[in-house]
Amino acid sequence: MRPALPVVDDWLRTLQRRLIISDLLALVWVVFGTQIAWFGFGNAQLSMQEDSRLSDVSYWVFSSLLVVLWLGALSWSDSRSVRVLGSGPTEYLRVVDASLRLFGAIAIVAFLMRIDLARGFLLISLPIGVLILLCVRWLWRQWLIMKRKSGEYSARVILVGSADSVAQIARELLRTPSAGYFVVGACVPSGKVADVVAGTNIPVMGNVNFVERAMEITGADTVAVTSTDELPPDKVKQISWNLQAGRQHLVLAPSIVDIAGPRLKTRPVAGLPLIHVETPRFSQGQRFAKRGFDILGSALFILLLSPVLLAVTVAVSWTSVGPLLYKQERIGLNGRPFKMLKFRSMRVGADKELKALLEAQGTSEKPLFKIKDDPRITPVGKFIRKYSLDELPQLFNVLGGSMSLVGPRPQIAAEVALYTEAARRRLLTRPGLTGLWQVSGRSSLDWEDAVRLDLYYVENWSLFGDLAILMKTARAVVAPGKSAH
Repeated sequence: MRPALPVVDDWLRTLQRRLIISDLLALVWVVFGTQIAWFGFGNAQLSMQEDSRLSDVSYWVFSSLLVVLWLGALSWSDSRSVRVLGSGPTEYLRVVDASLRLFGAIAIVAFLMRIDLARGFLLISLPIGVLILLCVRWLWRQWLIMKRKSGEYSARVILVGSADSVAQIARELLRTPSAGYFVVGACVPSGKVADVVAGTNIPVMGNVNFVERAMEITGADTVAVTSTDELPPDKVKQISWNLQAGRQHLVLAPSIVDIAGPRLKTRPVAGLPLIHVETPRFSQGQRFAKRGFDILGSALFILLLSPVLLAVTVAVSWTSVGPLLYKQERIGLNGRPFKMLKFRSMRVGADKELKALLEAQGTSEKPLFKIKDDPRITPVGKFIRKYSLDELPQLFNVLGGSMSLVGPRPQIAAEVALYTEAARRRLLTRPGLTGLWQVSGRSSLDWEDAVRLDLYYVENWSLFGDLAILMKTARAVVAPGKSAH
């Protein structure tokens, strides 16, 4: 039984107050800490040029003003909006943007007013302040995600539309509780009370004319219209008119999934809210940025991880008979084969045993060939596979251009032969050392979920997304959990 939730305005105000307090404490610690480190505890003064119109001002006053302005900039940028809290990069981007704009404005004002600000003070407080703010927001996000998984601190949603569209949107929202939408009921044209939405345990509250009563019964504060095909022409307007202004909300949820925000543009035309979906494509600049990121990143990782590479080399060589590296033909960009490198984690001749093991497991017809409790793995191999150390030689694949740091994982030709037309879109980008599916469940995911995540990555690529996946990969390697084998 899920706990009764507070009215959305109440929990939101509580959360925003906590964010304001934590932001304030972080900024006071950073700004005054930087001042003390730079000037000591004395009463240092801002230097004024001879023709400046201002008299000397203490850095204690300036630091206090900077904290207030920085806190205000975070509020003006809407970095604490309910629409950005809990998921996605927008909250973090707004924190960074507000900070950069504030310090840019301070630099302009100082130039115009002929004030000599200590550059070191600003150059230290800005990056440290941004870093600490992002860490604080990340900690709050982890707390919020934990709460939302139990149904708290979320909008209570009634879904309205056809049975199929309601079921699709319900499954997507259940998949991502961090988004902050907790579905408490649905209204569909059939309206059979005591039914549930297909594939979920969400109750059907009645037909599309029962929305207001359903909200009252469930305590919902949000109506999400998933389709309008079977609604009377003015029903959506009527629903919006009956909502309490500022406390209840209407959301239109078209059945478009796995498309990132930057590709969606809303344009009102003749009273119609048309949604433009940009065609996924890589510009020359994006290709150059991704390849440049791969070259620099792989070279840096090889340098930093050279002691680990050496240690695994010694462990594999001394504990089992066979070659150090395992080279396997995989299918890469646009279906071209290449030799993928791995530290050998299995006994020699393991490939010949694969078919029989897959048939015994009953997964020989699945494109995602995984053997649970694989008897071919050596003791050292089990350790290096759990912590993904066997994949490290692929950094040389990345450096050479056959792979990327981030992308869909490469598969063998026999697996690619089983691809559907949709799955073949995985080959539109270089395969990756790590990928979205690896940081979203790894071996515990079925083939359909793995394809869905890879296609989302291919069609919505961004450099910021690659950085986020790499950071999640580092966390998954340190604490691999049960999904790694």
